[in-house]
Amino acid sequence: MRYKYVLFDLDGTILDTLDDLHAAANAALRECGYPERTRDEVRRFVGNGIRKLIERAVPSGTSEEDIVRTHEAFTAYYSVHCKDKTRPYAGIPELVRGLKENGIASAVISNKADYAVRALCEEYFKGLFELSVGEREGIRKKPAPDSVLEAMRVMGAKSSETVYIGDSDVDIMTAKNAGIACIGVSYGFRGREFLESHGAEVIADTVEELRGLLLR
Repeated sequence: MRYKYVLFDLDGTILDTLDDLHAAANAALRECGYPERTRDEVRRFVGNGIRKLIERAVPSGTSEEDIVRTHEAFTAYYSVHCKDKTRPYAGIPELVRGLKENGIASAVISNKADYAVRALCEEYFKGLFELSVGEREGIRKKPAPDSVLEAMRVMGAKSSETVYIGDSDVDIMTAKNAGIACIGVSYGFRGREFLESHGAEVIADTVEELRGLLLR
């Protein structure tokens, strides 16, 4: 097997979180008196953390104070409803379990708020990941490599034995900045054409294809 350590993005890679993110964004926008966004708009806004999602969702020219207020409204809603409709992509739990059974260590590194990352991993992947890391104060978000490098340090992972898997341009840049291999997945929030246009060299169109790349 080529990789001994597998690092996953969360949204659009191992979990389909879009419906809950869409609901939380619109709940926050409604509360703060702003127009709602479509599901496809929210899909395009995701990837750089909740703060950036809110900045993209509110009307152009919204004040910093009101962005903060909307962010707080999102967090209040999402912390309660982050598991309403979210589900693993078909075959992902079995894949992660297969990695563990084959002695391959795995972890989750996400720009999603840390409270949600931990709650969702506990709900759907209990005991399968070595660690799960979300957005935390004082730590640079992806595509900065900080969280990836820290996870590799904790796991004792070598760069040559590690791969990062994600569905967005942010994930591709994160892997590059960390000096590790990357596999893009086109079944998530972005498609194959988008990933190719942002430099993805290896793309899995299905979970089964991803399994073949990791457990060959």
